[in-house]
Amino acid sequence: MPMVTIDNVEYELDSLSDEVKGNLAGVQFVDGELVRLQAKAATLQTARAAYARALNELLPKADAKGDAEKKK
Repeated sequence: MPMVTIDNVEYELDSLSDEVKGNLAGVQFVDGELVRLQAKAATLQTARAAYARALNELLPKADAKGDAEKKK
């Protein structure tokens, strides 16, 4: 018999109502989506950092007198 633990209480899955099973499926789906979106956010943050580094390397460097500001 499959068991499921909710709030540190074990339940036999077969003994739960269809409504409970539906809500459990919803919670499991949302948990999976949160994991997927957190992984995607981490990937996007890594890409953003790489673009920002590349941008910084391509921008003209200002000398001590601020020549980059004068060129505007």
